[in-house]
Amino acid sequence: MSAIGVASCCSCLRPGVWLLKPGMQKMSSFGLHTAARCAAKDYYEVLVLGGGAGGITMSARMKRKVGAGNVAVVEPSKTHYYQPLWTLVGGGAKQLATSARPTGSVMPKGVEWIKSQVTALDPDKNCVWLENDIKISYKYLIIALGISLHYEKIKGLPEGFHHPKIGSNYSVHTVEKTWKALQDFKEGNAIFTFPNTPVKCAGAPQKIMYLSEAYWRKTGKRSKANIMFNTSLGVIFGVKKYADALLEIIKERNISVNYKRNLVEVRADKQEAVFENLDKPGVTEVHQYEMLHVTPPMGPPDVLINSPVSDEIGWVDVDKETLQHKKYPNVFGIGDCTNLPTSKTAAAVAAQSGVLDKTISLVMKNQLPTKKYDGYTSCPLVTGYNKVILAEFDYDAQPLETFPIDQSKERVTMYHMKADMMPFLYWNALLK
Repeated sequence: MSAIGVASCCSCLRPGVWLLKPGMQKMSSFGLHTAARCAAKDYYEVLVLGGGAGGITMSARMKRKVGAGNVAVVEPSKTHYYQPLWTLVGGGAKQLATSARPTGSVMPKGVEWIKSQVTALDPDKNCVWLENDIKISYKYLIIALGISLHYEKIKGLPEGFHHPKIGSNYSVHTVEKTWKALQDFKEGNAIFTFPNTPVKCAGAPQKIMYLSEAYWRKTGKRSKANIMFNTSLGVIFGVKKYADALLEIIKERNISVNYKRNLVEVRADKQEAVFENLDKPGVTEVHQYEMLHVTPPMGPPDVLINSPVSDEIGWVDVDKETLQHKKYPNVFGIGDCTNLPTSKTAAAVAAQSGVLDKTISLVMKNQLPTKKYDGYTSCPLVTGYNKVILAEFDYDAQPLETFPIDQSKERVTMYHMKADMMPFLYWNALLK
């Protein structure tokens, strides 16, 4: 899957504070990039794989280092999406169109957009292969290929999405079906799932559940809804401070949580969801649903599986502090496609981009990287139509908060930051 948008489902927060000012100053110097074509050259000083949040951000930074004509981005998608907004699209609070822009409009001016797909990486020869056997060589390579969705690993999907009452905020094709299912709900089980794989924005599968609960309360249907969160994990959230706050909300709103339950099959014609009990392998349970929100299994893009740049699972194998590849010193990774042990979010990409910028600058001067990434990531946990708990934390799952307040409390101000300020910062600061 190409990186057709932001690397994940959470908004950039702490980095937003330092992105705002320089981003605004530089806005006027970036125009539209219209030269969408196949490779004009077969060598670039900096080659970026992926035109999502990480790829566009790093290409803008590299342009200032080596000149626009020496930087190229490989990205097949015509549209760039700000995916953190899809939580609110699925909940009916935002329109899907507001999350999309033409890829050409976010590409830094003068940077070459190679509208193709990467088919193989050969870091020993400093080159990559694209479709139609096109070979591109590089001096420095930045891998920002995002994460792939695997609905097909759940029996009955993706074809099950042709039926009503089922949606998923993780895909541009199914996010509006979530809102439809939410509106059409009459009575019965409303089930929200979390898969047995790494996912982008681990908070997103819960956010739509809280929005749904709030919507049914507002429309008088709450008493007819049995809301269930079936998660493959053994905890509600990986950071205790925020997990405690979420468990209070879950208790208050009478939501059932079933841990160690993994969705393995959807029988959409019968409105049945089948879950495996991970504590009892092979043992399954079937639940009837009136609404089902699916978070798909996810994994590395196919081109990275069994690639020389990847670990045994397929994630780009980088140093967790410098983002430099562990084996190839002129190769770097950013965002969801890496094996960095932190949550896969846009906030993480924003923090990583500053560190990676410094790392590459020093490597270009034959010096050792000194700037260290602490694992910072952020997840604005939407708990209602005007409430957010702002989770920010590091590699050790310790809170790493921006504001001098208790961020584990639901706040209206944080909702407006998530819904209004962060999209503005994303388009006008982070990408530039």
